[in-house]
Amino acid sequence: MNVVRINSKNVIFLFMALLSTSVQEARMDYGTATSYALKEANVNSTPAYSSKKEEMASLCPSGISCVELSGECLKCNLNYSCKYGVMYETNCSVMEHVDCIVRKTYEERIMCFFQLEIKNFLIFYITNCTVNNDILCLGRRKFMKNLPCNWTVGYRWSTALILSITLGGFGADRFYLGHWQEGIGKLFSFGGLGVWTLIDVILISMRYLGPADGSLYI
Repeated sequence: MNVVRINSKNVIFLFMALLSTSVQEARMDYGTATSYALKEANVNSTPAYSSKKEEMASLCPSGISCVELSGECLKCNLNYSCKYGVMYETNCSVMEHVDCIVRKTYEERIMCFFQLEIKNFLIFYITNCTVNNDILCLGRRKFMKNLPCNWTVGYRWSTALILSITLGGFGADRFYLGHWQEGIGKLFSFGGLGVWTLIDVILISMRYLGPADGSLYI
């Protein structure tokens, strides 16, 4: 029968060997986890960067002068304590991912007023869009989208059609819809000798010709 003698040196040696093995395994696991985390971060961050760049490219055309870009492509230092109705100068710079020529930072002269008082503006609403099952596409199949609002101010399609049939030769239909320039032309040409009147009757009946302000019929 063999007798194994255990002394303090052997115990210390075994303990140090086990400790060294544990440290090496921990380092390997940490390195693997770190590499995986960095790989996932790069995979997840690249599409976000690309999508942001593509979005700015669709809103802001490249190759044009920076001063011709729309407000969505600029970042201006606005003075929120400005005096109402007074013109003042502010510094504007091109946003990131926007490619334009000439100066990317310049001074813009603007007037202090509220956004609701802007005459030329578009009203949008947010809708939830879902791609049909028979369509294959890149990206998410469910997304939010801004669509222009359909609005009306009281123009009736029946009234416009009746005016076009009865008094179209005098431009009554054009005056009613707000196209006063064409209405004057029809008035002094007697409806284009009937040809213009016939064309307007067809256009209004097909709802192709609508109010001049862009609203819809009721």
